[in-house]
Amino acid sequence: MSVVPAGALPAGVLTAEEAAPPRPAALGPRARLWPSLAAVYRAQLSRARVARIPLLFVATFQSVGIMILMRGVVDGGGEARAVVAGSSVLVVAFVALNLLAQYFGQLRASGGLDHYATLPVPPAAVVLGAAGAYASFTVPGTVVTAVVGCALFGLPLAHLWVLVAVIPLAGAALAGLGAALGLLAPRPELATLLGQLGMSAALLLGVLPPERMPEAVRLARDLLPSTYGVEAFARTFVPHPDWAHVLGDLAVCGVVGVISLAVATWAYRRAAVR
Repeated sequence: MSVVPAGALPAGVLTAEEAAPPRPAALGPRARLWPSLAAVYRAQLSRARVARIPLLFVATFQSVGIMILMRGVVDGGGEARAVVAGSSVLVVAFVALNLLAQYFGQLRASGGLDHYATLPVPPAAVVLGAAGAYASFTVPGTVVTAVVGCALFGLPLAHLWVLVAVIPLAGAALAGLGAALGLLAPRPELATLLGQLGMSAALLLGVLPPERMPEAVRLARDLLPSTYGVEAFARTFVPHPDWAHVLGDLAVCGVVGVISLAVATWAYRRAAVR
C-alpha cells in the first residue's frame, strides 16, 4: 500500500478524517440542585448584605414602633399575643415579600434573567437561592422584635425557640409569593406596588387582633400565607401551649411555602424564555 500526500490529491477529494462527519461535543454533567442552590445562595447573600442591612433596620424599627403604638390600645391576653406574633412575622414579610418582589421585578426588566438562563443551574436553584438569602436577613430583626414585644406586653420568653421553625416556614411562603409577584408583573413598578400591597396585607391582617375583625376580613386573613406562622407563634405565649395546634399551623405554613415556591419556579421559567 502506498501513501499519497494530501497535497497530491485532486481538488475536491477529501481525506478520511475530513470526510467523516464531525463528532458532537461531549456535554458536561448536568448541574445538581443542591450545589447550585448553595452557590446562588452565597452569591445573593454577598451581594445583598450591604444593601439590605439598612432596610432590615427599617423593618425592625417599623415593627417595634407598631407594638409601641398598640401598647396604648391593647392591655394583654390574646390580643397582646397576636400583636407581638404579628409584628415579629411582619419583619419577614417586609424583606421576603416586599423586597423580593421588587428584586425579581427589576431583574426581569433589566434583562438579568437572561444572565441566569445562561448559567448551568436549575431554575429552582435560582428561586430558592434568592428566597433563602432574603429570608436570612430577617432572623436578627424577627428575634429582636419578639424580645422587645415580650418585654412590652409582659409575655414569657420561654418558647421563643419556636422561631427556629416559624422564620424559615413563613419566610418560604412569603418569599415564594414575593418572587412570583415580581416575575409575573409586566412592569417593575407594578411588582413594587404588588409587593407593598402584600406587606400592607400582612400588617393589617397579621398584627391586628382577629377578634376585632369582621368575618369577611377573617376569611381574607386565612388566605394570607403568613397567618399560620403568626398563629403558631402566638399559641406559644400561653402557660401550657397546645403543641398539636402549633405543629398543625406550622405544617400548613410549610405546605403553602412549597406551593408558593413551586409557583415562583414556574413563573421564573415562563419569564426566562420570553
